[in-house]
Amino acid sequence: MMNSYNIALIPGDGIGSSVTDATWEVLGAAAKTCGFHLEGKEFRWSCAFYKETGAMMPANGIETLRGFDAILLGAVGWPAEVPDSVSLHGLLLPIRKAFVQYANIRPHRLLPGVQGPLKSQDFDIVCIRENTEGEYSGAGGRVHQGTSEEVAVETSIFTRMGVERILRFGFEQARKRRGRLASVTKSNAQKYSMVFWDEMTHKLAAEYSDVCVSSFHIDAMAARMIMAPESLDVVVASNLFGDILTDLGAAIQGGLGFAASANINPDRSAPSMFEPVHGSAPDIAHLGTANPIAAVWSGAMMLEHLGEASAASLVMAALEKTTTQGIGTVPGKDKTDAITAAVLAALD
Repeated sequence: MMNSYNIALIPGDGIGSSVTDATWEVLGAAAKTCGFHLEGKEFRWSCAFYKETGAMMPANGIETLRGFDAILLGAVGWPAEVPDSVSLHGLLLPIRKAFVQYANIRPHRLLPGVQGPLKSQDFDIVCIRENTEGEYSGAGGRVHQGTSEEVAVETSIFTRMGVERILRFGFEQARKRRGRLASVTKSNAQKYSMVFWDEMTHKLAAEYSDVCVSSFHIDAMAARMIMAPESLDVVVASNLFGDILTDLGAAIQGGLGFAASANINPDRSAPSMFEPVHGSAPDIAHLGTANPIAAVWSGAMMLEHLGEASAASLVMAALEKTTTQGIGTVPGKDKTDAITAAVLAALD
């Protein structure tokens, strides 16, 4: 019997629709070649939906998504219309937290034909970002608003369970790759949460004697990603630090148009979500020049997660063939449709 997967499609805002459409076309072609079926259902949850309804998604949105095998997201945000704090906390963060997608995976390497900004072009880094607590826990508040005595407090939450599971996930990824893990904190300044993280790293390292473990402060890691990216394999960090480092990673791999990501529920008790790192880019949404490569790469990560490794490899090979030809390698040079057509041709 042919395998079949139900995928929730959330195009979102701006260029999200065009890159999601491109990705879905490529994934459908790969599925046909490899002998399985993808069934998609689209949800128009976005900033436009918020302006119509007062919510980024319906009250039953989480339960609606729960029945799908995976979620493919385009991009969310339209800051001129809806504050980013509303769109992020109204859609992305609730999905990540409700489905315990605690492992955010972002690969950083140069595709063939893509010129990065660094002298060193030889690197292959996977950043593992804690995705459900830490600095983005949302614990805090404001008092005396609008007065000279106004106070804003936001508290980071680091639980033993949360820190241990993301570190363990990082160690497991390192075992599958080159056996090196770099843990990132700022424990010289943050003497409670980050010292706790360092202690948990040291504790788990004893269980993974086959993995070479290093600990870095966030500022030192930022410098290392620029000066010696080839020295890094798996990098694991908190929600905020991982967010910052992965944008740096996107820059060294040629830009946000190549930055893919996966929000993973490792025990598969709920669907995982796959999305390009780039935003909705409202300023170019009408130009048809959005680069779909990051979204297609994210789609390949989704196929890998679903157990369709051959199809995932096929999609990645097609992306590499496309960029080798110089297509999609320069921001704004090629139209979205032209890049998509080239990837589809490479699949054949």
